[in-house]
Amino acid sequence: MAKFPYISDERRMEMLAPQSGRVRVVIDTDAANEVDDQFAITWGLLSPERLDIEAIVAAPFSRAYFREPLLAAARANVDDSTAAEVDDIAAWVHRLRAAGIDPEDVEFETTAEGMELSFAEIGTLMGWLGMSSEGDRFMESPDDVVDSEGARRIIEAAMADDDRLLHVVAIGALTNIAAALLMEPEIITRMVVSWTSGFPTFVRFSNSPSMNLVQDQHASRLLFASGVPLLYLPGYYIGEQLVMSLPESERWVNGRGEIGNYLHYLYTHNRLRAQRLVEPFPGQSWVCWDFINFAWLIDPTWVPTTFLPTPTLDEDLIWQHRPGRPLMSEATDVDRDAVYRDFFRKLDQHSKTVDKLPQGVGSAPSATRCC
Repeated sequence: MAKFPYISDERRMEMLAPQSGRVRVVIDTDAANEVDDQFAITWGLLSPERLDIEAIVAAPFSRAYFREPLLAAARANVDDSTAAEVDDIAAWVHRLRAAGIDPEDVEFETTAEGMELSFAEIGTLMGWLGMSSEGDRFMESPDDVVDSEGARRIIEAAMADDDRLLHVVAIGALTNIAAALLMEPEIITRMVVSWTSGFPTFVRFSNSPSMNLVQDQHASRLLFASGVPLLYLPGYYIGEQLVMSLPESERWVNGRGEIGNYLHYLYTHNRLRAQRLVEPFPGQSWVCWDFINFAWLIDPTWVPTTFLPTPTLDEDLIWQHRPGRPLMSEATDVDRDAVYRDFFRKLDQHSKTVDKLPQGVGSAPSATRCC
């Protein structure tokens, strides 16, 4: 692994403290994976009073890692009555068979296709907001540098002649960020990474259910091993509180301008639910996990955090704690209502403008492919 600069814990705590004024941001996103990225990015772009978003980088994604569990459940012929959740793998098999679909025939996007879908989705979002915008694999070993425009854009932003720290908002797999770290280790002294994935670090079982973490495991391990100042935002238990119901989307998103209509369309036409044949049902909701990264930047009081030694991830993706590790910051809760109140308010304000950007947005960030 590359040799990274030393940063004292005192300096880390300064870098991870809430910043005053507008914060420099680069967003690294698998924007077409679910629907939460689009909601979160929109919120970020509608928050120019706090966020100076310089670039949005498209990250690769692929749900192909579900193929083996899906086929294993099909071979086991597990009865649906054992499935407790609507998106459980066994229940998925049951729905496929009820529809006359062989689980062998389920198609998954490649990482290259996922990256291109994400890049296109970034452009779509910015278009609906009235803005114009200008990698195709995961890491194969701990030292594998997946060179890309996205990684180089992160390096360029981190090394820019600006006194402000760069905040890299990571809401997908970490391929771009890992490549940037390996190509230019010095950037860890000039930036903070916030990443949402996995379980809190006190959990003692595998983080393998986390898509963001499991897709590019080498990149995930590198993030925690590198010593880059890190704000870790656990998805499970913490981020998953950011649930939006269908009635909320109907009442507060739909009809709020072209972007609101598009976001509501995504909510009701979620490609993940379509793939898993999950039909609408009373009480249906969706977690907008990625709001949490922007919530901390917009108002840190909405995301309480604590300092603790950075763990590492072993081969089974289980947290390992060793003495002497550098400090990181970890979220312990999130104020769900404050987040949605601010998002709905800004979306409503934007919808009342006619062919204008929200005051203070200025020029739009650049959109960059991963690889």
